[in-house]
Amino acid sequence: MSRIRTTRNRRVTAVVTSLAAGSLLVSLSGCGAADMTKQSSPFAAAKGAKSVTLSVQSWVGAQSNVAVATYLLEHKMGYRVDTVQVDEIPAWDALSQGRVDAILEDWGHPDQEQRYVKDKKTITAGGDLGVTGHIGWFVPKYWADKHPDVTNWKNLNKYAAQLRTAESGDKGQLMDGSPSYVTNDKALVKNLKLNFDVVFAGSEAAQITQIQQFAKEKKPFLTYWYEPQWLFNEVPMKEVELPEYTDACAKKGLKDPTTVDCAYPSTPLQKYFNTEFVKTGGDAATFLKNFKWTKDDQNKVSEMIASQGLSADEAAKRWVEKNPDVWQKWLPAKK
Repeated sequence: MSRIRTTRNRRVTAVVTSLAAGSLLVSLSGCGAADMTKQSSPFAAAKGAKSVTLSVQSWVGAQSNVAVATYLLEHKMGYRVDTVQVDEIPAWDALSQGRVDAILEDWGHPDQEQRYVKDKKTITAGGDLGVTGHIGWFVPKYWADKHPDVTNWKNLNKYAAQLRTAESGDKGQLMDGSPSYVTNDKALVKNLKLNFDVVFAGSEAAQITQIQQFAKEKKPFLTYWYEPQWLFNEVPMKEVELPEYTDACAKKGLKDPTTVDCAYPSTPLQKYFNTEFVKTGGDAATFLKNFKWTKDDQNKVSEMIASQGLSADEAAKRWVEKNPDVWQKWLPAKK
């Protein structure tokens, strides 16, 4: 999954893009191209500095986690925080190498977990974020109310003509976000024999803009979407029922992603830490392990950032000021 980048004057934000298997390029502000394996926190070399480097996934929910964690680490615990924006798979490589200390929201990458957590042991599971993620196909409620049967995949071909766009040609459009997100949609369209074409908006922000435009004009649409997501408050949607998710389908898909023909699972979102950081990160590591909140908490911060136009810092500050009963439990016990 992917979304918004925040930068402070004293913070370096890197965008990591997977260019090919095993090949990474980092674009640093004013620094040109750089090899991620040679990058580290700009505060790491400062004598006596307490620093933490957090991976920021590109979608706004993940940015909300990092915004609140950063605010508390800096304002309540005396740390300086560096953030690095990384796509989902490269983030695991960066975490394993110690170029970032923590990923605060992972949507499930069993192959990466096997490689780095179980085999290499360079990454350590950090526990539940407290939020359950779910990916699915959604249609706007205003359209589903008129055509209730559209919420079953078996009836989608009946509505394909209504969902055609310039990008999808003579097929219906299934709108996805970024190609870097976890998605089985091309396989699902093929294996379920649907007369649809997967069209990528390019990013979460672009996808949101398109959904908002469709909703403004009360047009039908079919989109890959996910929870938690603040946009449901603005554009109510109903999920399309896909063939039931099964472990057998998942295992088959791990061996060959083109064979997937079932729904996405609901996934308790997880945190992961660099193993050395767990050993040496002290109070910061304890705090991040304790960091656990609800879908509603995350959505409140996300909506402030993405819909109300607040900076990530300001959104985090407002949430922190209103919810001391939640975050005070995350702070390490005083010695």
